Amino acid sequence: MTDPNKDKQDSAHDEEEELVSMSLGDHLEELRYRLVRAVAGLVLCVSVCLFFRKYFFGLLMSPYKWAMDQVKLEPEMLATKPLEQFLVYLKVCMVAGLVFSSGWVFYQMWAFVSAGLYRHERRMVKLAAPASATLFVVGAVFFLLVVAKGMMLFCVKFNVGVQYVKPGVYMLSDYVNLLLLLALVFGLAFQMPIAIVFAERMGLVTIEQLSSFRKFAILGIVFVAAVVTPSPDIISQLALAIPLYFLYEASIIVCRIIRKRAAKKKTA
Repeated sequence: MTDPNKDKQDSAHDEEEELVSMSLGDHLEELRYRLVRAVAGLVLCVSVCLFFRKYFFGLLMSPYKWAMDQVKLEPEMLATKPLEQFLVYLKVCMVAGLVFSSGWVFYQMWAFVSAGLYRHERRMVKLAAPASATLFVVGAVFFLLVVAKGMMLFCVKFNVGVQYVKPGVYMLSDYVNLLLLLALVFGLAFQMPIAIVFAERMGLVTIEQLSSFRKFAILGIVFVAAVVTPSPDIISQLALAIPLYFLYEASIIVCRIIRKRAAKKKTA
């Protein structure tokens, strides 16, 4: 007959042994290795995106063109520097490369962190990396295809009729910088479910607290949407607030599923 308590102790001991003892030099070497792989993946994606630079540039300009069409104006922008168009193409391709390589980059980040985690924690990391990359891409694309159109329409309409101002004529670099920045912000904002699930797993917050604090979460989401979206129109703010609220609710559901599975494993 085997002692159940002894088996549990052996299991716990085996799990503790999963943590590999690494010196500071080993950690730095692992960090260098992961950084090189992440940067290599990013450079590769940026290089590929350079061949499709006109497509990505057209995608970025589509909200502005659509807004100008709505007010029956000819779309035109100003480029006041000799290399401005080239630098804009390069910047657009760099951000596009970052978006497409985000899965690989996030995986390298998680792989470095997972060296100090237990086996069950590493399983969570493997699931979180692709989910995080997917949410980042969805957030950035959602902004460009949905929110940016309403934002640009508000900006153009606001300038129509303003004395001494030609509506819809912007600096090319200013426009591109604004949209790229907000696309990255939306991608990061869509990481909320990952943060919530990890916080619940680490015991920083409980599912019951997430459910009972729903009203405060809604207020926080509305505040973030009002701050992040540059246009004061309610449509653009709701375009961010509504998806974030659904992501919040989805986070609670995912936490419940994970807890039920963990409970079943303990009773098995």
